[in-house]
Parts: sequence; C-alpha cells; structure tokens
Amino acid sequence: MKRISQREIANLLGVNVSTVSRALRGLEGVSSELRQQILTLAKEKGYRPNPFAVSLRYDTTRTIGIIVPDISFNHFAHIVKRIEAEARKEGYMCIITDSDDKYETEKNCLELLINMHVEGIIICPSQETVDFTHLQRLRKIHIPVVLFDRDANIDISSVVINDADSARQATRTLIDGGAKRIAFLGGPNRMKQTTERKHGYIEALREKNLPIIKELVKCSYVNYNTGLTDTLDLLDLPEPPDAIIATHGLLVGSAIRAIESRGLRIPEDVSLIGYMSDWVSDVMSPRMSFIKQNQREMGAKAFRLLYDQLNGDTCVQHVIVKARLEIRNSTREIIEG
Repeated sequence: MKRISQREIANLLGVNVSTVSRALRGLEGVSSELRQQILTLAKEKGYRPNPFAVSLRYDTTRTIGIIVPDISFNHFAHIVKRIEAEARKEGYMCIITDSDDKYETEKNCLELLINMHVEGIIICPSQETVDFTHLQRLRKIHIPVVLFDRDANIDISSVVINDADSARQATRTLIDGGAKRIAFLGGPNRMKQTTERKHGYIEALREKNLPIIKELVKCSYVNYNTGLTDTLDLLDLPEPPDAIIATHGLLVGSAIRAIESRGLRIPEDVSLIGYMSDWVSDVMSPRMSFIKQNQREMGAKAFRLLYDQLNGDTCVQHVIVKARLEIRNSTREIIEG
C-alpha cells in the first residue's frame, strides 16, 4: 500500500496541510476534536513522517556520505561497516557510494552527495586521484571531510595505518628469514600510501646492508591482472626474487597465482607477505603472513574525526592506526644469529 502523505490526510479531512502538520507534531492551534481525527486517520492509513523532507526543511539531514574505491573489497567493507555503526550511535545515516577507483567517478560521487545535502563526507581517494581540488573545495563550502586508508599531502584530516613502519617490519622479517632479493609489489607511485610503504621497504634494506635493486620494485595500477603480469616479470628475471611484499590484497592473490604457475613453492622458493585481512589469510594455502590492518579502529576514528568537525572542531588531524605483522606459513623461519 502506498504511504499516505500529510497532503492526502488534509484532502481527506478537508483541512489545510499546515493544520495536519501541527496536529501531528503536537503544536497548538488545532482543536482537540480535529487533532484526534487527524491522528486516528494517520494511524489507520499507516502515515510515517518523511525524514528527508523534515531534514531538508531545516537543512540538517543527519546524513553523512562515504566514498570508497571498491565496496566489494572486504578491506573497505569492514571499514565502512564500522563507520556506519559509529554514525548510527550519534543518530546519523550513511549514504555509501563507490568510485570504482576512478577519479572522474569519484568527483561524480562527491557532487551527488553534496546535492543530497549530506552534512559531512568520509572518503578513500581513488588510485587515479592526483588533483585534490574537489576535496579541498568542501572546506570552502563548510562541508567537513575526512580521508581514510589513503592519505594525501593536503590540509584535510585523515586516518591511515603506519604504512612506512609496517613495510619496514615486513622487510626486516623476510631478511631475517634469509631472503636476499626482496621484491616490492605496490600501487601507483602517485599514491602517498605506496610511497610510504616503499620508503619503509627501502629503509629496511639499507639497515640490513642489502642493495636496492630497481628491477625488484613494481609500482603499477592495482588490479589482479596487472599484479599477475608484474609478478611474472619478477619471476622471469635472470635473478628472480626469493621474497615478495604485496601491498594490497589483490596483489597477494596475483602473486600466489604467478608463483604457482611457475611451479614454485611458498615459502620454500619464494616467501610472501601481504597487506590483507586475517580471515582471508586463514583460508589460503599456505596461510599468508600478513600486515593486520585494524579496520574497526580506522573506521571508528574516521567517523570521530568527522563528528568533531560537525560539532565545530576546525583542527586538521592526521591519525595513525598501528598495524602489526602476523606471521603464518608463507614466510621462512627466522634464522638465528
């Protein structure tokens, strides 16, 4: 049955819409008898107030927008789930949009959310995004914004993991397990996340007095096919890597497929550490050693940063959520001494 509106109630009773509105909101100016008629009819017809109409009238929608590169990817889904849970506690609804990791789509999502009068936006920028003017404009029109997972060198609050430190720890662990030629499989160099993780990787090589070999560093657009091609190129080198750090879950899957296609074993021939979720690691064979990213904390802190802005905080804050290395079966045991 179609939901009845205030205007339809007014038409059925032969009164003004404003009279119906006042009666439903418990305001004065309506007789007791007419108020009871309105309330009775509203109940019989299943009337429910339209929250969007009310919120737009007062310009407080109690909604926030979320833009993610790929909502089907479990890493982002876990973060969004936590943002939504925190928002609900404060009486906010979330409108979730997917940029498909593309800059133009990201801008379209942003315009959509602005037109829907969201009060704030939480966004993980796409791989293609190098111009952040569209995000910086939000501050000029007084719409709070927070970046998550992928940071940028701009004056916008953000929540990310300790990208450089986590990559440094992963590289050190591979070296301590006897690896000499460690490859880095990452996203585009234009992404700050990639440059930070690559920085940690290079620092660990220097600390352990291992050479930095350009051919072992692959930084490309993150998708399964590109990761597969890059890993095969690495394995076809005259001196192939004996270990790989894959900085994205898709790249982990690509690396495994490429290694197995060459008849190699993990970790006997090639050790592997990836950035991924623990449950994904557990269903792989062998179980992957991985950087555990605290998606729950990242999501919660992203919303809290936005909520503070919604309540008048103008400070730009960059929050680091600590990730940790979990050792499973895809890395060789650490060599003592």
